[in-house]
Amino acid sequence: MTPYSSEQHDTVRLDLWLWAARFYKTRSLARHAIQTGKVEVDGQRAKPARSLRGGEALRVERAGEIFEATVLALSDTRGPASVAQTLYSESDESRARRAELRAQRAAERAGYQAPDHKPDKRARRLIRALGDIDAT
Repeated sequence: MTPYSSEQHDTVRLDLWLWAARFYKTRSLARHAIQTGKVEVDGQRAKPARSLRGGEALRVERAGEIFEATVLALSDTRGPASVAQTLYSESDESRARRAELRAQRAAERAGYQAPDHKPDKRARRLIRALGDIDAT
């Protein structure tokens, strides 16, 4: 039995499991996400103290990305990322959707290039003048 195994648990609090599975950096962030409706268990909104069991389906929204996963193991201890990934299995559709959205965001950013330097005095005046157009 490794220090990160959870064979002694039948159930674990949802917020504690999300923290242990590294979906959120802190338990308070996990609790806040649950309270704001960003986490669903078996298609229903949950509370932070809800008992989570193996085999339940989760839908977790984090930073604009949606994870659809199934609980494989329970743990109340936060371990290395390699161990945390064994606690759940993400569906292939969810993984593909997240990769597609990530590629779309990267393509949107590719069109923007930040300037090499700060605007000089003339450029600042022009920028200020553009802002005054709406005022008239």
